[in-house]
Amino acid sequence: TADGVLLVWHDNNVEGKRIEKHPYEDFKYYRLKNGEPIPTIDQYMEQAKKHPETVLVYEMKKHSCDEVEDRFVELAIENLKKHDLLDPSRVIFISFSYHICKRLAKELPGFTVQYLNGEKKPSKVKADGISGIDYNYKIFKLNKKWVSKAHRQGMTTNAWTVNKKEDMQEMLNLKVNMLTTDQPLEARELMKEMNIKEL
Repeated sequence: TADGVLLVWHDNNVEGKRIEKHPYEDFKYYRLKNGEPIPTIDQYMEQAKKHPETVLVYEMKKHSCDEVEDRFVELAIENLKKHDLLDPSRVIFISFSYHICKRLAKELPGFTVQYLNGEKKPSKVKADGISGIDYNYKIFKLNKKWVSKAHRQGMTTNAWTVNKKEDMQEMLNLKVNMLTTDQPLEARELMKEMNIKEL
């Protein structure tokens, strides 16, 4: 928000109000379909701390300019430190903002940072210090060697959002490290069928 509160929200706007342009007070009224308010990152992290077995995938949304994104990165790091979760075994970062990815890679060496947009070759992403790619599965279908090329450079790979069994199978055959799916039980069952214990 304009006053530096981090919200857990998918889009840039809430009912037409751009989050980064409004203070937190302007969003307190809003209720999710289940009646709850939009959670703040503090509330989310308090829940995360209760589940140390869970790795958090922290997606950082694009903002209007580099300056706002820099502040966003600073606030996110401060918040993770405050909750004792700034640990590469507990959190990985993803973003469609190449600027955010580069900034995170610089500020947090040793953490997994994956770029989401899909237009850059693994070698370009690696050259800019970013440790992974997290591309729509259709990108990997068109560029089947990108997964192995990324792995040869020590990068991690993720494919999103893979919901059909045949697409999951293709991504698993390419040996992506992670799958984003709305069908996790089906994905786990397929992994058993393919004798894949973990990604």
